[in-house]
Amino acid sequence: MKFGILTSGGDCAGLNAVIRSIGLYLLRNAKNAEIVGIPDGYGGLIRGESYPLRKEDFEGILAYGGTILHTSRQPFKKMTVPEEGGTRLSRMVANYKKMGLDCLFTLGGAGTHKTAAMLSMEGCNVIGVPKTIDNDIYGTDVTFGFRTAVEVVTEAFDRIATTAASHSRIMLVEVMGNKAGWLTLQSGIAAGAHMILIPEIPFSLDAVCDFLSARLAAGERSTMVAVAEGALLDSEAKFKKEQRAFVRTALGESTVTRHLAEVIGERTGAETRYSVLGYLQRGGTPCAYDRLLCSRLGGYAAKLAVEGRFGVTAAVSGNSITFNALADIAGKYKFVDPQGEEVCFARSIGISFGDRA
Repeated sequence: MKFGILTSGGDCAGLNAVIRSIGLYLLRNAKNAEIVGIPDGYGGLIRGESYPLRKEDFEGILAYGGTILHTSRQPFKKMTVPEEGGTRLSRMVANYKKMGLDCLFTLGGAGTHKTAAMLSMEGCNVIGVPKTIDNDIYGTDVTFGFRTAVEVVTEAFDRIATTAASHSRIMLVEVMGNKAGWLTLQSGIAAGAHMILIPEIPFSLDAVCDFLSARLAAGERSTMVAVAEGALLDSEAKFKKEQRAFVRTALGESTVTRHLAEVIGERTGAETRYSVLGYLQRGGTPCAYDRLLCSRLGGYAAKLAVEGRFGVTAAVSGNSITFNALADIAGKYKFVDPQGEEVCFARSIGISFGDRA
């Protein structure tokens, strides 16, 4: 059998660990296995590019960050848009057949899974593996790369907190998470943040400033605020992302974190600073948890391929690795429940979410 592997979407710790596990399993358990790497995510498949992967290519990459196959973003919305030479989807299907693939492994996030579902519907044998630091893929308890990002963000908070305490400042730390606030929520709790702002719970400027003013009045010398990049004001909740961006641009606001820092400083009189962690959260060596999870997910995905189970994606359920049909999870997201256990726990120990609850 001939197997293709690609990594698509944003960078994420653990991609190489999954590639390694898929490769090692197939070489040991699939008869006459031929494995090829497809470079630059779906971009490589669109162009029809691939190269052989051998046992030596899987050695020494378990702890290596990034992806040896490289990656790119190919928005699924553009996959069926007519272009010269056909749609991107039609070119990928044609190249899948031209390469003689019996199965394609797609390592990626929500957008990657949407495209994988399209390929599956077009007759390609596809198996997904859930990757994203946002942890927002529907149908799986956790995605690989998420725990490493939580560790990285938590350490960054710890370092910034010492400066906040030394200078008696309010410090806002912007964390990745445009649609879902899992990374901000869990790292914020782990780092001892006093306030956590996430997309699922729109915040009020008045509520935020009242909370911070109360801390100042109580003699608290510093405050740490975790802000998801997708956090939004309660007045913005009714708008779609594009509309919010238009309004913010018109007002001269670059990010919600910067705007919030300015408002807090003006209203409370406290010295306020903000830090955007950015791509620091995506890169680097995967933590031990992710190395184990990636190995299990990759091996399980390869096992599904050997068994002839296609059109699915690997998933985590409790302590077990299982799978979901791509058609059932594509286009769906897993969001933080505002009434869920983690949010309720955080509130119970005094963490504010910037609302009036």
